[in-house]
Parts: sequence; structure tokens; C-alpha cells
Amino acid sequence: MTQTRDGRPGACPLIRIVALKQEFKNEDLETFASAADLEEKKVSFDRLSEHAYAYTAEGDPNTGIIIGDDAVMVLDTQATPVMAQDVIRRIREVTDKPIKYVVLSHYHAVRVLGASAYMAEGGEQIIASQDAYDMIVERGQFDKDSEIGRFPRLFQNVESVPPGLTWPTMTFVGNMTIWLGKLEVQLLQVGRGHTKGDIVAWIPSEKVLFSGDLVEFDATPYAGDAYFKDWPQTLDNIAALNPEKLVPGRGAALQTAEQVQAGLKGTRDFIHDVYESVSTGAAAGKDLRQVYQETFAKLQPKYGHWVIFNHCMPFDVTRAYDEATQYPDPRIWTAERDRQMWQALEG
Repeated sequence: MTQTRDGRPGACPLIRIVALKQEFKNEDLETFASAADLEEKKVSFDRLSEHAYAYTAEGDPNTGIIIGDDAVMVLDTQATPVMAQDVIRRIREVTDKPIKYVVLSHYHAVRVLGASAYMAEGGEQIIASQDAYDMIVERGQFDKDSEIGRFPRLFQNVESVPPGLTWPTMTFVGNMTIWLGKLEVQLLQVGRGHTKGDIVAWIPSEKVLFSGDLVEFDATPYAGDAYFKDWPQTLDNIAALNPEKLVPGRGAALQTAEQVQAGLKGTRDFIHDVYESVSTGAAAGKDLRQVYQETFAKLQPKYGHWVIFNHCMPFDVTRAYDEATQYPDPRIWTAERDRQMWQALEG
């Protein structure tokens, strides 16, 4: 039986105790392109507007911060509580207001496992879409195990992650508005893309948007749980808000309308190019390995300089091939499926 924070009907469970297992041994990690990525990244903490800040690290996962009149909202947590402490330290350099809300733009372990650090600071709610919550129910532990194995550098001090999974304490469907004093923050489901549970955070008075991994900038979108057919329209829905500044999931904060358009276009082009190449190959009866090799060769000249291109491409092409053939919804990635896929495409 699960326990809820306030006992309300439909309230979400805060924690389910599930043992943290690391399925990957050192020799397994060597098969992943990301296992060789050990270089520490330079962190930037940029003020975008009166209330909005961006914590970025040269293509590593970003965190957004909104400082309202009476409280702070954090958007995506970093991968471990120890890593989240650096975000908290920088917040405390500019405000002593309580960190009241933690928003999960979607569910992937690298985005959510640092949540406990903010709750220890007095956080009151962890907010996500109901679709993201459903993903945790369906595949949360599998995702946690596989992600920690894929990219060890992004999970510094993984032993600081509490046992079990990170659960939202509040969910919503469609749109939700949070007031930080007089500052309005809209949480919006603008469509499926990176996952089925994606949300963005929008400050309408300042035209600042936090996109999560729906938008990347000079960084390769991870699309292993994506909806390729939906993603371009979702990006159009973001563009329709006319954001003037945008914090992407990875890459530098976009601080002009022109940069925002470049970020949207780059992400849209990549998703289009991957799916066009893969679906064409699948329709011609080519197998996954052949389609992967052709798609990698076709996209590498244009996107190969982007962060984690080599790491993401096998996952992205596999998901695109699934969607183009027989799996409209993403299959669950497990540690074993990760290894089998990587061996099949890169072995």
C-alpha cells in the first residue's frame, strides 16, 4: 500500500521503496559512447529576466529557476542530490526565498533523481504531468537502472540518491497555473515529443519559456522514448507562444528571439531528418542495422559536432524504426535491452 502526503483522493504517492540496482559492470559500460565522456563541464548561471535564471553546463542537462515574490520554483533537478546542491548554492547567492516547487518537465532519471535535495530545503510540491506520472508507474525503475548505466558521469555521487523512485506529489492534465506571489507561471502540455509526458513552463509577463528536452541547442536530442510524428507540431505550438528567451533541455540559454528560433529550427530539423531517413529505409524493407548505418552517415556531417551525437543516435534510430514499423508507443528500455541494442548496432 502506498501513502500520500495529504490523504486526498487521487493524491500521488511520494515514495515507493524499490532497491537501487546497478545492472552495468565496468566492462559493459565500455560499450557505450558516453562511458568515455569523463570531462567536467563549465557551469553557467545566467539571469534571463527579472525572475528567470538558467543553470547550464556545456550540453549537460540544464536546470531552470524562477524566483517569484515569495518562493522559488526549480525546473528539472539534476541527476543526484549532490549535484543539485550546486544549483541550490547558486540560488542562495541571489535569494533566500524558500524553494517551494520542483517541476519535472518529463520523466527521465537524469532529470529527476536530485529532487530530494530541494525537498530537504523545504520544498512543498513535486509537480509533473499525469502522463509523466504514468511513465514512472510503467517504467520508472527500468529507466533508472538503464540511465545510470548508460552515462555514469551524469550521475555523480549516485549513492546520494534515496532508495526508490522520485514521485510527483501533484499532477495535472493539460494546463496548470502557479502563482509565485504576483508572478504567474503557466505549466503547459503543448504536445508529445521527447516523451508522452512533456510539459513546458512559461512566464507570460516576461516571455520566457523553459522547454525541457523538447528543445535542445547544439546538443543532440535523445529520442529513445519519443513520438517522432508528433514532435514537429509540438515545436510549432511552442513557437506560437512567441518566446523571447528559452532555456532548452541541453545547451546554452537562448537569450534573443532569433536564438530561440534557431533552437526550435535545429531541433525540428534533426527530428525530421532522423525520421525521414529511418522511415524511408524501413519502407524499403531494410533492417534496423542497415537503416542505422545509412542514417548515421547521412546525418553525421550536419549534426555530428553536437553534444552526445554518437551516444544518442543508436537509441534515436531504434525508436524511429519502431515508430515507422509496428510500435506507435515507445517500448521500455531496460539495462539488458540497452546492451543488446548497442551490440546489434555498434558491436
